[in-house]
Amino acid sequence: MTEPLEWQELDEDALSALAERVSTVLEPGDIVVLRGEVGAGKTTFVRAAARSLGVRERVTSPTYQFARGYEGRSGDRNLRVNHLDLYRLEGVEERDVLELDEYLDAGAVTFVEWAEPALGLLEEPPTVVELAHVTPTTRRVRVSGPAAVRLSGSS
Repeated sequence: MTEPLEWQELDEDALSALAERVSTVLEPGDIVVLRGEVGAGKTTFVRAAARSLGVRERVTSPTYQFARGYEGRSGDRNLRVNHLDLYRLEGVEERDVLELDEYLDAGAVTFVEWAEPALGLLEEPPTVVELAHVTPTTRRVRVSGPAAVRLSGSS
């Protein structure tokens, strides 16, 4: 397995540029788990990646709605881009699994914030993006999993 990739002291523009770069190696069926404290830039990352994946509508945090889906584009085909925020879930019950399955579609790229309650449902290892404050305006970002492997191979 490839070592995690890490970037230091990224401002918001650099964080968005990194998200766009990561999105270029994402494939249908990929799940991207975002970790970091409140305000670390998880939704900023998703917004930039989704834009790069062809989403034209405004991407907002689905904290109170649990999940949002968007239509994007990958090359010459349509691509579903899902954004889940499981912050308000303490655990995953059977009825939640059915709802989650709808968004963990093999034909979609799915971003999941606060994913811990659902990690046991994932059949394949996800890409993990960890964001941490360095200063109030800069972040450290660490990417591991399938996208890190693909990024390492494309450098």
